[in-house]
Amino acid sequence: MTSPAAAIIDGENVSGSGGPIVVVDPSTEETIAEFAEAETALVDRAVASARATFERGDWRAASVEQRQAVLRRCADAIDAHADEIADIECANTGIPYAQIRNGQIVRAAGNFRFFADYIGQATAELYEQEPNYLTYVRREPVGVAALIAPWNSPLALGSMKVASAIAFGNSCVLKPAEQDPLGLTRLVEVIQGAGLPPGVVNLVNGGGATTGDALVRHAGIDCVSFTGGTRTGKIIMTAAGAALKPAVMELGGKSANIIFDDADFEAALDGALIGIFSNNGQQCLAGSRVLVQRGIYDRFIEAFVDRAKKVRVGDPRDPATEIGPLATRRHYDHVMGFVPAPGDKSARILAGGGRAHGFDRGFYFQPTIVEVDSNAQRLCQEEIFGPFATVMPFDSDEDAYAAANDSRFGLVGYAWSRDIARIMAAQERISAGTIWCNTPMIRDLRAPFGGYRESGVGAEGGRAAEAFYTRQKAVSIPRRPLNLRKLGMNG
Repeated sequence: MTSPAAAIIDGENVSGSGGPIVVVDPSTEETIAEFAEAETALVDRAVASARATFERGDWRAASVEQRQAVLRRCADAIDAHADEIADIECANTGIPYAQIRNGQIVRAAGNFRFFADYIGQATAELYEQEPNYLTYVRREPVGVAALIAPWNSPLALGSMKVASAIAFGNSCVLKPAEQDPLGLTRLVEVIQGAGLPPGVVNLVNGGGATTGDALVRHAGIDCVSFTGGTRTGKIIMTAAGAALKPAVMELGGKSANIIFDDADFEAALDGALIGIFSNNGQQCLAGSRVLVQRGIYDRFIEAFVDRAKKVRVGDPRDPATEIGPLATRRHYDHVMGFVPAPGDKSARILAGGGRAHGFDRGFYFQPTIVEVDSNAQRLCQEEIFGPFATVMPFDSDEDAYAAANDSRFGLVGYAWSRDIARIMAAQERISAGTIWCNTPMIRDLRAPFGGYRESGVGAEGGRAAEAFYTRQKAVSIPRRPLNLRKLGMNG
């Protein structure tokens, strides 16, 4: 596997001279790529390219139909290279190949098609309250967007940022996570041949504290979109705010999955397993706190633990694999650090709790379930970000809502019940940006996706993206000739 370019500028690959970036296959712990990151001078070049293209206007001023056609060709290009990109991404992230090929890449192409459709349905506001005037509102692209993608789902989430930013006429500079830059870099190379003018989509690879910081603070950047950890998000938002740059942050989560005693038992069981163990458990939207009503608690937990023990951990290229390795050694150590000590009576391991059996190498972690006595536990308050669920019983509905909302996060929530009145109460009472009722994760790209509290600021999605990546301009025009006051006529 060849190492990626440090940058893609004006559609061309460029080598860097910054610090070393070492990319490791998490299934083997072998180095699969090594390259020099994009130094400050390359960040300057990438931003200058995006700025020049924006000011020149060959993309910004293109018609909606022209931009739609290019966005759809970007999607077609991703489809045409899907197997290759999936192979690269699997080696870099350890996410099962089937989940990448049939999930993330489908979503990546779909992001471009969605925004192609969306911009074709845009409407404008018109105000006629002032009888002598028409006032309408234009939306114009912001300029140059800095887009910082996460390491847990680079293709799906990185492509979402690119598609939404450029759909409205902006240029952008994308920075993949330094842990897994390979698949997203290849995707950006692929779409360069889809008709994008050079400089519309640029890319810089490097560390967050170096390349990423230089990008966010660059005077040529007009807005910043970041998906990642809450601590890093605060640093980025502070830097952006110092220059009054708008920023949207999609950050961490510690979401509650509430299973009421009248839930469809099998559906809730399937949903709970999907909610915590898909994508190797590395999801900000994971249902990591499973709250089960006491009347069905013992039965549900027995089934949940039994199924978790049967989840297949293995080589991400094996079609039978359901969970691959965690992304990095550092993250493996982080997740392992949450395993309760033997004999801890307040946090009891029901399944997993250590390295997956049969693997001498690779960052393989067992699907883990821990029963806790209190939502105040560190396991319930901090984001573990792995195949690691806590379970706890609750008595009344009010107890469930109190536990669900006892968190500094508020990204998503889950509720399972056959009673529509109970579901309606749950979606109102759970304090989070997205509530999934009687279903695991589903994403309608028209709807906003963003969090409350430390789960983020702003949102992504159709209308939310339009609001972020465009500026409003009010234009007032007289309906008829005006009889204006004639100042200075009496002197």
